Amino acid sequence: MTNVWIIPAIMAGSFLAILAVGKRLPEMGRAAIGIAAVAVCFVLSCIVAFGWVERVNDHSDGREVVACGNEQFQEPLYVGLEMSPELEAETEASLEESLEEQSLEGAAPLSVGENAASAPATSPAAFAADYDDGPTPPIVCSLTWFESGMGADGNAISFEIGTYVDGLSVMMLFTVTLISLLVHVFSTAYLHGDRRHTHYFAFLSLFTAAMLFYVLSSNTLQMLVGWELVGVCSFGLIGHWWEERKNSDAALKAFMTNRVGDMGLLIGIILLFFAAGSTSFSVLHLNEYALSGEANTTLLLIGSLCLFAGVTSKSGQFPLHTWLPDAMAGPTPVSALIHAATMVVAGVYLIARLYPVFWSGLEIGGSQIHYVALIGGLTTLVGASLAFVQTDLKKVLAYSTISQLGFMVMALGVGAWTAGVFHLFTHAFFKAALFLGAGSVSHACHHTFDMREMGGLRKKMPITHGTFLICTFALAGIVPFAGFWSKDEILAGAAAGQGAGAYHLMLGMGLITAFLTAAYMGRAYWMTFWGEYRGHAHPHESPKVMTVPLIILSVFATFAGIINFPFYWFNGVGIGAHWFEDMVQPTFLFPPELVVADFNYWIAGLSVLLAVGGIALSFSYYQYDLGKGLRGLTQRNAVAGAGYRLLENKYYLDAIYDGLGEAMRGGIARGSYWVNQNIIDKIVDGAGVGAREVGKVTYRYVDQGVVDTIVNSTGTASNESGDAFRKVQTGKVQHYGALLFGSAVLLGIVFVIVQAIVNS
Repeated sequence: MTNVWIIPAIMAGSFLAILAVGKRLPEMGRAAIGIAAVAVCFVLSCIVAFGWVERVNDHSDGREVVACGNEQFQEPLYVGLEMSPELEAETEASLEESLEEQSLEGAAPLSVGENAASAPATSPAAFAADYDDGPTPPIVCSLTWFESGMGADGNAISFEIGTYVDGLSVMMLFTVTLISLLVHVFSTAYLHGDRRHTHYFAFLSLFTAAMLFYVLSSNTLQMLVGWELVGVCSFGLIGHWWEERKNSDAALKAFMTNRVGDMGLLIGIILLFFAAGSTSFSVLHLNEYALSGEANTTLLLIGSLCLFAGVTSKSGQFPLHTWLPDAMAGPTPVSALIHAATMVVAGVYLIARLYPVFWSGLEIGGSQIHYVALIGGLTTLVGASLAFVQTDLKKVLAYSTISQLGFMVMALGVGAWTAGVFHLFTHAFFKAALFLGAGSVSHACHHTFDMREMGGLRKKMPITHGTFLICTFALAGIVPFAGFWSKDEILAGAAAGQGAGAYHLMLGMGLITAFLTAAYMGRAYWMTFWGEYRGHAHPHESPKVMTVPLIILSVFATFAGIINFPFYWFNGVGIGAHWFEDMVQPTFLFPPELVVADFNYWIAGLSVLLAVGGIALSFSYYQYDLGKGLRGLTQRNAVAGAGYRLLENKYYLDAIYDGLGEAMRGGIARGSYWVNQNIIDKIVDGAGVGAREVGKVTYRYVDQGVVDTIVNSTGTASNESGDAFRKVQTGKVQHYGALLFGSAVLLGIVFVIVQAIVNS
């Protein structure tokens, strides 16, 4: 775990190797480089995961952060960031009170490892032992990157680069490397014979390296570097087939939209750097500062909102979500890797990593509504509603991704940290499988994603159909698939809330989205796999190199939920009960008052009922023509027609952005032309006319009247003087002697007068 930097370094080496020798190798040769590299990284990530689990279970390191590297420091870099004495005393008193109440009231014990004061265990003895061991600290390795300027202490500001290993980063390591490996394998068949095969696999390796670099970063400046690298890779892969104008436009749209949010991210990072009054961008230091009780809440509020601007663009939150559906112009495996499972959750990861900053800045535990929770909830509805009117299968899944990203952000906004991160984990598997399933269908249907040209494929593509159906159930939240458990935790978290109470508005948005998700996925499933085949190709099952990744991902989509089973049974025993929570949720420098919501049977039952109802209604509408009376409603009813046009035009956001862009471009162009013609040109012309008139005046009065007069007068005077002196020069010696004598007499008189004046 102290050498985890090797994992992104391997993928960076793969990128360089493919660029260096890829074009001299056959297709499978260059693909093999990337596959071998990411396979090694996956194995190493599993080793890191096992090491972290042992560390959590061991607690032998106490409360000190394990620090390595940065040899210029005599002390470990982050020693001393343990729980403050005041917080420790408060927590201990609260724990003793909680244990006493449990023993008196006979309350049922809860899970081991819940955070801080609200963390009961399977027994008082086990709970006390767990508390005595202390929270599990991360493993931080850091080296000086560069030094610049001077801090308040008079020392140079040291900018560091390093790795940060805890449950969150370990979970992301496993998820990114596994899905990247499966995407690499799937791509060998999907992009066989592609005109830029070397470019594609090189960028896949670079993206994987950048994402791993990002999730392992120990400070916000390093995170910014990884953040921008994944954006560059996204731009290159969306525009992979750049000869088609729509692909280039989609890549540029993604790049420019993300730049809007990234400005906010950069400002937020700088603001928090100065707010914390430190010479470090360290994640540990920023979280400690946010929880210290002495932080400037105004700066934390502004800083967290600026950071959320970056989240809004990168993770497709309303209103900067418009780039993500267009990004489907890239190859389908890219959509599965970047725009469903990994890159688009970079913003969610940012909130989770700096959660104390958002917790304190937005007062998540002390309010029932705030900006992050509201935007997350609104995004779930926007994405789900727009998925209904899409005929392109990838566009349906893209809007579904937007909706699910909104679910994750909403979860973090209502204080359901574990639920939001757990949904990130489960969503990665079933959404990647759905995108790859769409690629498998397209591969069999002559490279089309238009669902109107599909249908009846369940018999022709049984493996693709089976895996797609499983992942549809997981996305819809049908029990017992993985999506049910993570989605239910989010809804339960919204219902329970934190100190200020429940987030009722967010809960309502989540339940509506649960129904909409099931309905639009039921529609997509029927149009793709049921009915009669409406295309012109001869569909067949995809090769094993494409179906095996689908099977593996569908297995995770089925069983991944068990690793965070919400309750125990059989006398406190449960397979995977609260395991994800215990291993991933931080216990070091984390909001101590955050409470994990209990399983809510009523909400779980209602969400399943809504999901089943959504699938049943959608399927029945097409299969049994139960919606016959609704056909043509948008033409008959003005309100229905307006609603449909609103969705069809994507809430007119693209039109608004295009209009604003055109207005700015046209307005600026017209304004610049008017300024050029009416101000700049007039100034230049006026200056020319003025210079000409000044020249005339200067010539007539100064040159002719003054200068010439002085010159002519000087010449005349010189001529007259010469004539006078010529008269004096007669050539007679007696005249010269008289002049000399006269001059001497005058000079003597002058000397006498001067001497007299001096003597007096």
